Amino acid sequence: MRTVYGVAQLLVFSFALSAPAHGETALARAFAAAWQRQPAAAALGERERAVAAQRAAAEAWTAQPPSVALGVRSDRFNDNKGAQENEIGLVLPLWLPGERGSSQALADAERDALAGRYELQRLRLAQALREAWWAWQSASNEQALADERRVAAGRLRDDVARRFAAGDLSRADLNQAQGALAQAEAQQAEGEAALAGARYRLESLTGQPLAAAEALPEPEPQAVAALHPLLRDAQARGAVAQRSLDLARAQGRANPEVAIATRRERVASGEPTEQTWALALNIPFAAGPRQDARVATASAEAIEAAVEQERETERLAREAEAVRRQVAAGRQQLAAAEQRARVARENRGFYEKSFRLGESDLPTRLRIESEAFEAERALGRARIALAQGISQLRQSLGLLPE
Repeated sequence: MRTVYGVAQLLVFSFALSAPAHGETALARAFAAAWQRQPAAAALGERERAVAAQRAAAEAWTAQPPSVALGVRSDRFNDNKGAQENEIGLVLPLWLPGERGSSQALADAERDALAGRYELQRLRLAQALREAWWAWQSASNEQALADERRVAAGRLRDDVARRFAAGDLSRADLNQAQGALAQAEAQQAEGEAALAGARYRLESLTGQPLAAAEALPEPEPQAVAALHPLLRDAQARGAVAQRSLDLARAQGRANPEVAIATRRERVASGEPTEQTWALALNIPFAAGPRQDARVATASAEAIEAAVEQERETERLAREAEAVRRQVAAGRQQLAAAEQRARVARENRGFYEKSFRLGESDLPTRLRIESEAFEAERALGRARIALAQGISQLRQSLGLLPE
């Protein structure tokens, strides 16, 4: 006879947590699909283009684009003697000392900050996807077990009904078997509703219909050398703040301007036209309180970013250690759940045989059946909890689904 809950084990639990997964898991494929649906992924190309344009502007020879100045002067509306003056000039905004280098450094910091910000967004998406993924796996486990319990309860009810018709069992026994079947059907319906909700939440992230449950765990993290995306983002924002501070200090006044102009002038009609050239230098005064406000704001942002990076480093270290302890505890719980399930299966086999031989009563059989179901449920939950713990450990270390 087919072992009760065997189908559930084949559907949900056919994996070994002690061995790392090979190849790309379904979770990694779901993450790739979910990221493609994110608005940030769609806008990444344009943001990179904006950063590249900012770097190109910082490499220009002038602080701002050059401008052309045009001027016309005439006595047409007063004496009207034919006096006329035309002037055209080119205005070149100049870099302040250190401003060009600071602008280039800020553009590079903005580029690194963009990369760090997108890595952090991917990690946050991974957190939401992992939570939805393992909730779906858990709901699939509960549904598979509920289906098996419904089948087992139906077989038991049919067996009791035949023996009641033969006079071996009482009406009370038949009522108990029918009640157990009704309870199994209610749990099956409850599991279907929970599974539908979990599937909806996951499909809303991936945008794809879900295939059959696949509970392959992610590979356990080994030594992690890369900087955590949270720290990389904080570090990049700190660099942007520091470069902004350097630029604010360099921009102590508005940009000076050099103007090169030529003028063609005629004093009256019939007189010869004369042309002159002019070179002008415009040097603004210091910005004063406006400059102080900019420097103070940039300094405050740099301080906040540095302190935030320190706190995040401490928090991430504690979080990773706590999750490692949870994973270790999950292994112990799994071992205990496996032992309990083995004992429950053996007991169920013993009492199933003794019930058929009339050596045990129906209440005892129902109790053993319930114990076997709870043991299988605990085993499934322990396996999924351990796989989820490994995912959470990878999350705490800043690793994306693989």
